Amino acid sequence: MTRTAATRRHMPTSPFKAPAEPPTPESFAVGDLVTDDQHGLGRIIGVEGETAVMVDFGSRQLRIPTPFTKLSKL
Repeated sequence: MTRTAATRRHMPTSPFKAPAEPPTPESFAVGDLVTDDQHGLGRIIGVEGETAVMVDFGSRQLRIPTPFTKLSKL
């Protein structure tokens, strides 16, 4: 007989912190306006699945790989 570990649920009255849920990755589509901490305002011109996006920042075009930590959708 094999036993598997049951997933424990967090009790609201527990003094311990609830387990952190992984953040959902942001998805981008062609034409989305974005901002980057270093490069400023831009527009998505290409999406390579969930691995990278091409962004046109006006003065240059950059390929930004995942994770998109400094890139946020407007």
